[in-house]
Amino acid sequence: MSAVTLVAVGLSLVSAVAYALAAVAQERLASRGPGAGLPRLLRTGAWWSAVGLNAAGALLHVVALEYGPLTVVQPLGALTLVAAVPLGARAAGRRVSGTEWRGTALTLLGLAALLVAASGPAPTRVLSLPGALAVAGTTAAVIGVLSRRGARPGLRHATASGFASGVASALTQTVTVAATNRSGPVPGTEVVVVAVLVAAFAAGGLLLSQTAYRGGLGGPLAVVTLANPVAAAVIGLSLLGQGLRGGAAGVLLALAGAGLAARGVVLLTRAAPAPETAREPAQSGGHDEHPVAAVLALRGTTATAEPALVPRQPEQPGHLTAL
Repeated sequence: MSAVTLVAVGLSLVSAVAYALAAVAQERLASRGPGAGLPRLLRTGAWWSAVGLNAAGALLHVVALEYGPLTVVQPLGALTLVAAVPLGARAAGRRVSGTEWRGTALTLLGLAALLVAASGPAPTRVLSLPGALAVAGTTAAVIGVLSRRGARPGLRHATASGFASGVASALTQTVTVAATNRSGPVPGTEVVVVAVLVAAFAAGGLLLSQTAYRGGLGGPLAVVTLANPVAAAVIGLSLLGQGLRGGAAGVLLALAGAGLAARGVVLLTRAAPAPETAREPAQSGGHDEHPVAAVLALRGTTATAEPALVPRQPEQPGHLTAL
């Protein structure tokens, strides 16, 4: 593995931790107020903390894309789920289960196999403007279909979020390679247009993930983790010429690694406990949602009227009846 690939791997590790912290924060916000819309989130400090962590992870991810190909950097996004398991367990006050440890081990083993097969030189090719627009248009259409009303909205929104983030990474690599290529022409309007597309898909992926996490962290985060590298790998292999090492053996190793990582992600998903939305307000510390705080604040409520009780007539002593 080359030195530049090692730099990309290290940056991806730190980026995954930042994304995991943001995902745990988003899930807790989503489970605390499932009906909260964007205006309310914009007034929440915890939401902006999650946005800051996502921004930090994205910045590190952008730098990693400068040194490593999509086929290396994007699969390492599965480390977000690996890091989110102990972080989420700590936030929920529980211990990491044996199934979660097995899922973590399989995910790490699969990613190691993918790194051996996919590691290569720093990226040099970029998407043309027509190619970038075609990728953006196709992805937007797919996201529109996945975001429609229907069954299992959490997983569909998670898939759309993963596709949006993967395409944003692919377009980001085009922007960074073009902007830092000192031997080529000065970046022009094409790079600016692609940068705007990156911002749109990154923001869309963030909002879609927030919607997906309303049903819990495990399943949606796993789907995001799998859909993201799939979208980026398709672009990297088909449009950017980022292949695998070792010929047929390299392809088999990459497939085996992908299978192990996917199995690990599924185990992590199944092991994640369902969010306890009924108890979340009491743990959040927010006085506006704490049930005891609501009573102490003497909020206006209407008590249920109870019938007044008076003694019965002498012919029925010892009994009470409603007035």
